[in-house]
Amino acid sequence: MSLILVTVDCLRADHVGWLGYAEPTTPFLDALARQSTVFTNAIAAGSPTYYAFPAIMCSRSPLGLGRDVIGISPEEASLASTLKSAGYRTAAFIAGNPYLSTDFGYGAGFDEFDDHLGESGSDQNGSYPEESGNRLRTRANAAVAQISHRLGPLGAVYDEMYFRYAQRMASPRPECFDQLRCFPAADVIVEQACDWVTRQGSSPFFLWLHLMDPHAPYYPSDTAMAWLGNDCSAANARYLNSYWARADVGESRLRAHREEVMALYDAGIRYADHQISRLVLHLRQLQLWNECVIAVTADHGEEFLDHGGRFHAPSKLTEEIIHVPLLVHLPREQEQRRVITPFSLLNLAPTLLDILDIPAMPGFQGRSYWTRIQKNQAWSEAAISECIKGCNNPFRKADRLGQRILSVREERYKLVIDFDRDGEQLFDLLEDPKEQNPLPRNILKPVRARLLQAANRHLERNSKAVDMEYRLAAKLRELRSEETPAEEALYA
Repeated sequence: MSLILVTVDCLRADHVGWLGYAEPTTPFLDALARQSTVFTNAIAAGSPTYYAFPAIMCSRSPLGLGRDVIGISPEEASLASTLKSAGYRTAAFIAGNPYLSTDFGYGAGFDEFDDHLGESGSDQNGSYPEESGNRLRTRANAAVAQISHRLGPLGAVYDEMYFRYAQRMASPRPECFDQLRCFPAADVIVEQACDWVTRQGSSPFFLWLHLMDPHAPYYPSDTAMAWLGNDCSAANARYLNSYWARADVGESRLRAHREEVMALYDAGIRYADHQISRLVLHLRQLQLWNECVIAVTADHGEEFLDHGGRFHAPSKLTEEIIHVPLLVHLPREQEQRRVITPFSLLNLAPTLLDILDIPAMPGFQGRSYWTRIQKNQAWSEAAISECIKGCNNPFRKADRLGQRILSVREERYKLVIDFDRDGEQLFDLLEDPKEQNPLPRNILKPVRARLLQAANRHLERNSKAVDMEYRLAAKLRELRSEETPAEEALYA
């Protein structure tokens, strides 16, 4: 069987219909989920993207080669290289995410790999929009701002006036969302995928699509806006996105626009859903659909002030960030199977290979749970997620060396350890699903001890399992990418 992996950036679990969301964001995937294996507690191994994908593609923990290594090693076995070795044709089409590029090793194992970087608007050097208050201000305006901020409330008045001026007067009024979008829309990625599949004939293939439509800044297609009954104009969407990214506005004022911003995000999900349906229709027309396994998931979620934050910066591992949707559809499945045991995406690659009856590579840290899933058997392994706190832009190497945040997630209980603050918080997700009230340290001590032991085993295992060959290969690749033309000539 062929394998299709669709990853949707920033897609949080509670914004898809098959996991209970009320808005019609995923009508096609909802229908597909009724005949698929659905994981209700799929957990990202890390966040953001650069901490999420080593687990998805290589079944390796995010910091498994050292916290200073971003991406995957040139020598590291991956889902793509394993399938290529098994005789599969392989292709990946990535919607301009700068961390899923050949520079970070993700092109290895693919016959065709297009990351869409270098195209207009798609080569952002970071995951988060710059805060408009800093980006728009000229030196002269900065001087005026400095003076006004010395005069108490006048500073806030100036900030608001300048923001409104910059939004309404300083740039041309956009006519449509296409003029504002930072990444290729899903139709571009799916069109490439359809063309590539058509050329493969009957050969088994592995196809990976990464869609960025729900990613900030939130500029969905006009079509998807209409499908959701949203009449927000492109100009107003630009205003909302810029306002949402401001550093000089508190949570209470941001909350006034939360629903409008979230509606733009939902429209991005809706468009991705529609384009996935186009891909499936194309496979049906080629009479390939019944020979394909398809998995749809996300690298991480997105925050909309759930815990006072925005976007998905590596500052927390709350549920809106690490709880992601996951469905796996096999040919001719007729009924839905629901898996409620927490399932780390570290286990995704070996599980998918097991479905295809292809052995996983020995270096994979995850394991296949497919046999247990088929027998409706639970398992006791907790899902662990981690990131480096404050590493908002790993292109700045110093940002990679901060303290770790680690979470241990069971079905009911979740422990979050912030090494920067030298403390941990325990949550009861059954009684407190939004993680607003950490439990007192003097109760549920056996639960806390069990999760701390799981965290300790994870840290010990990773410290012992660092493959120095992989690590050095990744570091050498990074050094080579920084060479000047004169230095590169030495190797010619």
